[in-house]
Amino acid sequence: MAWLVFALMTVVSWGLYGVFLHKGQVLMADAVNGRYKAFFFVGIAYLLVAVIGSAVMMVVNGVQWSFPGKGMAWSTLAGFVGAVGAFCVLLAFGAKGTPAVVMAIIFAGAPIINAVVAMGMHPPQGGFSSLDWRFVAGIMLAAVGGCLVTLYRP
Repeated sequence: MAWLVFALMTVVSWGLYGVFLHKGQVLMADAVNGRYKAFFFVGIAYLLVAVIGSAVMMVVNGVQWSFPGKGMAWSTLAGFVGAVGAFCVLLAFGAKGTPAVVMAIIFAGAPIINAVVAMGMHPPQGGFSSLDWRFVAGIMLAAVGGCLVTLYRP
């Protein structure tokens, strides 16, 4: 069950991300470039956590420092789309989106994209017609939930 603890830690971290990022952007006291200044420090944090943290874990675990090309390419692509997504959060805030709305759309829409792309890369054994109705309902509820949170936020 350790995976569930880590998954829930991610939920908390990413749930706080938009609110903290927006706060950092506002506290930069630069209406035009505050978001870029904030994102600069997000990059520093990524460097500290992703590069240094993973390097320490690899050293502690005695990992051999060999990296297959395809693994490096897909991992770099993952980092690129993650960074683009984080940058687009800032652009959404800069275009007058609020954390409550922007993050609700992201966190409702991202699982849908994840499910569709994952199924495209690894199609279900019985084909798409074999999908459980509860899975389809979950996708629909995520979309509807994102819309409702966006339209009827307090």
